[in-house]
Amino acid sequence: MTYHIRVKAGALIIRNDAVLLVEFQKEEKGVHYNLPGGGVETDETIRDTVRREAWEEASAKVEVGPLAFVYEYSPAVNEYRYGATPSLALYFDCTLRDGSIPKYPAVPDPNQTGVKWIPLADLDQIVLYPNIKEHILDYVMSKRSIELIEELQLKEYSRNM
Repeated sequence: MTYHIRVKAGALIIRNDAVLLVEFQKEEKGVHYNLPGGGVETDETIRDTVRREAWEEASAKVEVGPLAFVYEYSPAVNEYRYGATPSLALYFDCTLRDGSIPKYPAVPDPNQTGVKWIPLADLDQIVLYPNIKEHILDYVMSKRSIELIEELQLKEYSRNM
């Protein structure tokens, strides 16, 4: 599929001073991590994407909370290091649903090798794509969030206006 800009959504799951990450192994990048997340599909809300991706990548059932931060990748100003498709990723503060225990999924993403809780104090020792480690730590300290306005929550105008 071709995109003018690809919209992605992901889950920031913090528990016991650790963040849930998806582990990957690639020849050119070695071992690296991502927050659970991926592209928004047709007929899916952003929050639906977060729930689906957390389940697909980490077998985690989540409650999607506030928008924590937004990440933009612009190929032209970043020397095309992650490809030629611009993207916008929205990361949400999520909590695990009661009884949900993250684990390696039955059908993992290509090159996925694990699902791990990484202590926040150890973030500087891993490779995280995108490199938003400082933003995660800042969010955990401040819990400053961004409001996501969804059309379905807005009042409609009457036809008489």
